[in-house]
Amino acid sequence: MAKFRKKPVEIVAFRLGYDVEPKWFIENDRVCNFIQEKCINGYVSCDLETLEGTMRANKGDYIIQGVKGEIYPCKADIFEMTYERVDK
Repeated sequence: MAKFRKKPVEIVAFRLGYDVEPKWFIENDRVCNFIQEKCINGYVSCDLETLEGTMRANKGDYIIQGVKGEIYPCKADIFEMTYERVDK
């Protein structure tokens, strides 16, 4: 079996419930059911229409905008193993 390495592609992302929601997230028509109830146990979630169907993102998950504008959630531990910050 052949091994593969992910190409170094830059994406933009934010951590749901921790970072300020960026404009590309707020104005995206593929984001539905964005729930932010900080008064009740700090609960935050949203449903995202992805290429694979509707996916739920919860507080602490990263929301990624890919190179073609697609959006999808990623659990924090997977994100931190896969991506590193690019300072520009």
